[in-house]
Amino acid sequence: MSEGRLPARVGVHSHIRGLGVKDGEPLPVADGLVGQEEARRAAWVVVQLIRSGRMAGRAVLLAGPPGTGKTALAVAIARELGEETPFMSLTASEVYSAELKKTEVLMQAMRKAIGVRIREQRWVYEGVVEKLDVKFGRHPLNPWQQVPVGGTVKLKTRKEERTLRVDANVVAQMLQRGVEEGDVIWIDEETGRVVRVGRARGYGDYDVGATDLVDVPEGPVYKEKEFVYTLTLHDLDAMHSRSESIFTLLFGGAPQREIPPDVRARVDKLVKEWVESGRAELLPGVLFIDDAHMLDIEVFSFLSRAMESDLAPIIILATNRGFTKIRGTDVEAPHGMPLDLLDRLLIIKTRLYKPEEIREIIKIRAREEGVRLGDDALEKLVEIGSSHSLRYAAQLLTPAMILAREKGREEVSGEDVEEAARLFISTRESAKYLQEYEEKMLR
Repeated sequence: MSEGRLPARVGVHSHIRGLGVKDGEPLPVADGLVGQEEARRAAWVVVQLIRSGRMAGRAVLLAGPPGTGKTALAVAIARELGEETPFMSLTASEVYSAELKKTEVLMQAMRKAIGVRIREQRWVYEGVVEKLDVKFGRHPLNPWQQVPVGGTVKLKTRKEERTLRVDANVVAQMLQRGVEEGDVIWIDEETGRVVRVGRARGYGDYDVGATDLVDVPEGPVYKEKEFVYTLTLHDLDAMHSRSESIFTLLFGGAPQREIPPDVRARVDKLVKEWVESGRAELLPGVLFIDDAHMLDIEVFSFLSRAMESDLAPIIILATNRGFTKIRGTDVEAPHGMPLDLLDRLLIIKTRLYKPEEIREIIKIRAREEGVRLGDDALEKLVEIGSSHSLRYAAQLLTPAMILAREKGREEVSGEDVEEAARLFISTRESAKYLQEYEEKMLR
């Protein structure tokens, strides 16, 4: 078997860059999406509604058979809104499997889907460490142990040099972060927090090393810098429920299970004050709930009310069910959802892919996963995708590549795909197998 470096982990939808729409019209193949032109155009309209601030009180439902790109469409909407748009994804079953109340799980998910970009001006000492002298003394509880009790650090920028006397806390942080001469650091004047930025270029550069090289800072050593933190509302909820600072949240702290409503109210008030003063801005994101038909009547009622909140993300539901009972009731309804909720949803339908669309999707996935396909292998996968499912065909890509490499080839052939299909059977073949050996299976 040929050997080489391990490939990077590839996500199922890592190839998606956006909706692939130009001048309001979806392109056949663009931004990692193929086909589904009508659904993509509808999603593009949703994006325009979001950008114009006219999605209040509404949500989106993606309805279609399994394997028709509903999750991909939700990811594409988030990517279309911008790289920094928070995207929170969960399946309906997670609402019930967590060790929290159903409404608490949903509330936390919604607040994780709303970002807050906070800007803060702070006075810091910044520069290259030219010289670091650490003064050690006896440990107060163990006279045989030496601990840092203070020291001096000489910082240099392109403009000036400055020597600072620092206390034991600052020295301990430098030692803990592995700061050495030639590193660029900054020290917060108010808190004394030390941040190692990287290794200054020209200060003992290594031929091989894991250190990030950075430029020598400009200007004076003592300066005012703007720091930008992007957190979510849930991060702020957790911080305030523990009465801690942003720095504690970013660098450690025990998690809180349920957030009290009064804490969330304080956070909402604080964020609104920050936004009004220009210190922060909101980044409304996307909350995607797959298998939404598994939610119950109580959760649907909660979502209906949550849509009307001022601080609510864009809620996108997805389902592959037709007429089915609403969980928690004996009422049968389309998609297993209450009619009053369906009336408030923008419903986008997806359809089954055509063979030529399956071919393009498999090509994209093969490129993303680094799989070289021969023409016969590609056609065999298209055939499998049409007769079984697109997901099953895509699942066979990497196993077929491993089988090809085991035979000393880098290009996957049709025989490799057929062998992979024999080793890993489809859902249809699995059902046939169960019927054949039904009497011998345990019940």
